[in-house]
Amino acid sequence: MSNGRTVNLVRSLAVSALALGAGLASAQESTDPIKLTLHDWTGQLITTELMGEILKQAGYNIEYVQADYLAQFAGLETGDLHVAMEMWETTGRDAMDAATATGKVENIGPTGMKAKEEWWYPIYMKDKCPGLPSWEALLDAACAEAFSTAETAPKGRYLGGPVTWGGFDDERAEALNLPFEVIHAGTDAALFAELESAYQRQAPIMLWVYAPHWAPAKYEGEWVEFPEYTAECYNDPAWGSNPDMAYDCGKPFGEIWKVGWAGVKDKWPGAYEAIKAFTIDNDEMGAMITDVDLNGKTVSEVVGGWISANEDRWKAWIGQ
Repeated sequence: MSNGRTVNLVRSLAVSALALGAGLASAQESTDPIKLTLHDWTGQLITTELMGEILKQAGYNIEYVQADYLAQFAGLETGDLHVAMEMWETTGRDAMDAATATGKVENIGPTGMKAKEEWWYPIYMKDKCPGLPSWEALLDAACAEAFSTAETAPKGRYLGGPVTWGGFDDERAEALNLPFEVIHAGTDAALFAELESAYQRQAPIMLWVYAPHWAPAKYEGEWVEFPEYTAECYNDPAWGSNPDMAYDCGKPFGEIWKVGWAGVKDKWPGAYEAIKAFTIDNDEMGAMITDVDLNGKTVSEVVGGWISANEDRWKAWIGQ
């Protein structure tokens, strides 16, 4: 190779390297890992891996960290954790508001999904408790006994989610004087395995069901209609039907939020904008949860399929 051609090649490579470096600098402001939190339900695992794998496409270093749904805010406040992709209005609003009030945690905006979480029963149980879906029907001893098991009789049994999810179900049952014993499932999978078993046998069951999820689409049933949520119900014991206790109302309905350490926007501004732009709806998420929980696919397979099918959409999130 001649010296002239060698010089030109070196110059060309140098220019290419500078251009590549500039591109990476604009997309990846720090090489430190962005730590995304993982929780214990399928939809959140999907949402988090979707965001993480999309950020990897932009050149970011991503780390997935298992964290408690509510206790994670301690890590988000210190910057030891960086982004939580699902904070549900229904169960996490108090913890989120307390964290954002410190100025160390930021609400990065809605995911696009709408949350509903409440006590739910299969429609075949309505014949045994005809006053449903009104919560006042549960006050009737015969109705409660219809939902009982050998361990709880004559009280009804309510199967709540894992204790780490919050939700104030124990407090709600006590505040409304419901003759029900609250039992918490150990995991998301155990919760819905009990529903599957009971539904197949037409057995009594009252449990925590949430949406977006496949369960309310697969099984015919209804959510209990509690007194409508207000902030005063949660914060002012004198507000509701029981003047001595808070939580004598239903859970709030509404957004599923993205939250993060307040330093994300300065350390990784491009990633911050991508996280802010991320949006997905209940139908899309419900279909992906169904593929994992019912159709045997892995979270990674479902995430990979969505990324392949929606390239134009997520590339706009990362500015490509």
